[in-house]
Amino acid sequence: MHMMYFTERPYRDVPEEEVIRNRSFFGVPNTFYDPEVGARYYNEYIDEAIYAEELGFDAIMLNEHHGTPFCMGAVMNVEAAILARVTKKARIVLLGNPLPVLKHPLRMAEELAMIDLISKGRLVPGWVRGAGSEQIFNNANPAYNREYFNEAHDVVIAAWTRPGPFRWEGKHFNYRYINPWVLPYQKPHPPIWIPGVISPETVIWCAEHRYPYIGLGTALHSTVELWNLYQQTAAQEGYVAGPENFGYLQQIHVSDTEEKAQQEGKAALFGGGAANFSRPEWTLPPGYNSKEATRRLARQATEYGFLGITSEKLAEQRGERRDPNEPKGHTRERLMRGEVSIEEAKQKIYAQYQKAQDGLQIVIGTPKTVIPRLKLILEVLRPGVMGLFQAQGPLTTEQRMNSIRLMGQEVLPALREIAKGLGIVDPFERQPGSRQYIAGTQLDPLVDLDALKRAPKRDESVRV
Repeated sequence: MHMMYFTERPYRDVPEEEVIRNRSFFGVPNTFYDPEVGARYYNEYIDEAIYAEELGFDAIMLNEHHGTPFCMGAVMNVEAAILARVTKKARIVLLGNPLPVLKHPLRMAEELAMIDLISKGRLVPGWVRGAGSEQIFNNANPAYNREYFNEAHDVVIAAWTRPGPFRWEGKHFNYRYINPWVLPYQKPHPPIWIPGVISPETVIWCAEHRYPYIGLGTALHSTVELWNLYQQTAAQEGYVAGPENFGYLQQIHVSDTEEKAQQEGKAALFGGGAANFSRPEWTLPPGYNSKEATRRLARQATEYGFLGITSEKLAEQRGERRDPNEPKGHTRERLMRGEVSIEEAKQKIYAQYQKAQDGLQIVIGTPKTVIPRLKLILEVLRPGVMGLFQAQGPLTTEQRMNSIRLMGQEVLPALREIAKGLGIVDPFERQPGSRQYIAGTQLDPLVDLDALKRAPKRDESVRV
């Protein structure tokens, strides 16, 4: 099993009351940004990556967001280029470049090829549609999001694999001359992984391209549903999907004692956590999501839904009426109208802490107490790639480094042994899509349904 270390690289000094008042990390005025603090954090996050490699992580995962203190990785490829030079063995996994907001995918092909060359073949690029807020920040039309994604992907692959010079005449991108004199180290191109949350279209697209799909902390029951969809599509494409086709990202914080871990782990809910990533109107701008993806979100989202999507907002979009016996509006809307205070909203956020742990949204504790919960995830999903996501919020540098140390020294070895016992293979041990499916034969189960019965049902009113 391939083990990744990940952090959003948050700007941890943003005032929490400003995030709550804004009802979103995205949109907090950058007057709260201090370049001295930002410079220190960028260097500390590079140090974290180097330390994670030293402690045995197989890969460093990066992501990209714009216009938000939630993630400082505004230009992820710059960070990746630095890591390509200062690390030695770890894969550099990018999950991922938001293709639909790019104006120039050929430039992206060149940047990624340079990173692959500097690292001597350690790059794993991954591409995303980008959150709705990325469309706003980059002035991209959300209605064309998936079309932009598909064509930009095709331009990059063509630039890497088709001998130049050649022309590209597409719907959204046109090039009179494609002939890059920088090509990837890995042939025919670096392995590509695609992260996702709930979109069935993304899962189907991944399976059609034989790209591993990385679930970003989605509820186990929902993840099983999506992975079965991938397996069905893979069979239609003529191959057998296995652990090598899947990965999973889990938010975690580890400390020396349970008491310290529980106190420090509350940082994951800082400002409302991922639930306050952006406001609903920014997360789902008109035309961004398909009806089916919105329906899947609606089945999960309640008051503090994923990336700001609440059940109330989704119900309004579907034309459903609110229960007249319920309070008019949830906390976010009531905060906007001044019916609750910042302090009351904060109390409601942190009151969810135990429920978040019970539902495995976050795994907090000592190595001894987190390993059994991570084992359950591995037993259910059997992912070939497992990412450990350092908890967000105002943790100190010492607390973060100590968590990495405990993960590397105690958690990783245990997870590797568990994965070995489960027969889990990763994408570098077995090429995704390399096993032929014979029509009419029964597929082996991807997941352990007995283990799934033991898994807690996530309270979807809790989001971190």
